[in-house]
Amino acid sequence: MKLFFTIVRSVIYVPLFILFFGWLALNVRVYDEQFGFILPQWTSIIGIIMMVVGAILVLLCVVVFVIIGKGTPAAFDPPTKFVAVGPYAFVRNPMYIGGFILLVGFGLYHTSVSILIFAVLLLVVFHFFVLMVEEPGLERLFGKSYLDYKNKINRWLPKLKHY
Repeated sequence: MKLFFTIVRSVIYVPLFILFFGWLALNVRVYDEQFGFILPQWTSIIGIIMMVVGAILVLLCVVVFVIIGKGTPAAFDPPTKFVAVGPYAFVRNPMYIGGFILLVGFGLYHTSVSILIFAVLLLVVFHFFVLMVEEPGLERLFGKSYLDYKNKINRWLPKLKHY
């Protein structure tokens, strides 16, 4: 029964996060006019491919968090068990990477320079969140197992040899 409610919470949280960041991205498009150019229309096709890849990566992370981690991807409702499998066996923050790929794809789809800049700025914000909040919290929660993992797996660039 607990698994069922974890799935329900994830099914609620994930679309809300995606819709929220999509809404923010659409709102920064007003700045495209200030740049004086838009991206070529062919970038829309690349954007669709990137959105699909990013969404698949995010969904894989969510499934691993729910099934293995016994929690959701939300910082306020995190997994209770340490997760170092699936995409997490190759990189420590695949969900952020998937979200970044998704958002960059969204920007390319909309041929929006502003959305691309927003995606990079958001990645910088998330980088500092990971450094100052998330990693220290994981160290406190999971101790040595997380520290060993942290020493073997990169934060942002995937390793071909997994954990």
